[in-house]
Amino acid sequence: MNCFGCGSNVAPASGERIGFRDECAHCGADLHVCSNCAHHDPAAYNECRESSAERVGDRECANRCEWFRPDSGAGRDPSGEDDETLSALDALFKKG
Repeated sequence: MNCFGCGSNVAPASGERIGFRDECAHCGADLHVCSNCAHHDPAAYNECRESSAERVGDRECANRCEWFRPDSGAGRDPSGEDDETLSALDALFKKG
């Protein structure tokens, strides 16, 4: 997984989980946060694809969500082109 704060690669030891109090060794950001979770989706209801998860107020602060799974980053577009494409589609279909 990559730290949401600095982008550094964070690899827990085999079989270990990211703990509630774990921090990035490079920038000190909390790691057990929504922004680092595979279920996090700003477009989803409650910004989470896990329907059983409780609402979390600050998605960049440590939380105790039991559904947390480190995000591998697979399928994400690091260049930001996905965001640009979505913005273009929103503008195209915007009623005005």
